[in-house]
Amino acid sequence: MEFWFSELHSPHVKFDIRVEKQLFSGESDYQRIDVFQSPEFGKFLTLNGSVIFSEQDCFIYNEMVVHVPMSVHPDVRNVLIVGGGDGGVSMELLQYDNIERIDIVEQDDMFVDVCKEYFPQTAAGLDDDRVHIYNSDALRFLRSKKDMYDLIINDATDPFGASEGLFTREFYGNCFKALKEDGILVYQHGSPFYDEDEEACRTMHKKVFHTFPISRVYQAHIPTSPSGYWLFGFASKKYHPLTDFKPLEWKKRKIHTEYYTTNLHTGAFMLPKYVEDLLEQEEKR
Repeated sequence: MEFWFSELHSPHVKFDIRVEKQLFSGESDYQRIDVFQSPEFGKFLTLNGSVIFSEQDCFIYNEMVVHVPMSVHPDVRNVLIVGGGDGGVSMELLQYDNIERIDIVEQDDMFVDVCKEYFPQTAAGLDDDRVHIYNSDALRFLRSKKDMYDLIINDATDPFGASEGLFTREFYGNCFKALKEDGILVYQHGSPFYDEDEEACRTMHKKVFHTFPISRVYQAHIPTSPSGYWLFGFASKKYHPLTDFKPLEWKKRKIHTEYYTTNLHTGAFMLPKYVEDLLEQEEKR
């Protein structure tokens, strides 16, 4: 008998992964957490029935939220990761010697514990002396922060449930205050392909566009995301992701990647026409 994990990407589209066994299932104070073993994606983790990351494709997401801003900002020293309790984003950041401190705000301590047990290679990104984990509500955490961070990465899962407050205008405004005068915010922008997801993309872009002087969107192919297509937001007080991009300086760092390249960096901001159209419509509202 075969065992399949199924996730509805729309009322008419189902994404299935053949599963060898279920490794963990638990209910935290915030969400249901499940871990599965599969022949195609290795181990993968789901929250409330949605795939969050897998061993096979998590490198794409982690590299794109880290190396895009790190190749633009000339001197990132202090970083805040909102979410990030799996350690994947911090693992990428720790390749940069100039980073002095990484604050991770992850309110679900069960999520951290599960990742440490079942994804130890990724969770190793939590063990460095430069990494400080706060078991706190990120919106509350940010309210008291001002002019502290060079880079904020919003690694929250989606604009629903426990993470809903991390996609509001108040949240983006607090990020703006917490960033230094040349700070950058990178955040999940979702998948725009299905009608069910398009509105969240529109709303997010409108809020950020009216909060930051520079706001651009870029893309990546992530197989386990809805339609295999994912967007990220780049919001900045000073630096533009293309005109201030420094590919030669970044290459000198000798950072190891499996997805990100400096050529890909430029191409990631060249969006399909239908995505450009929906973003431009929100910018005019």
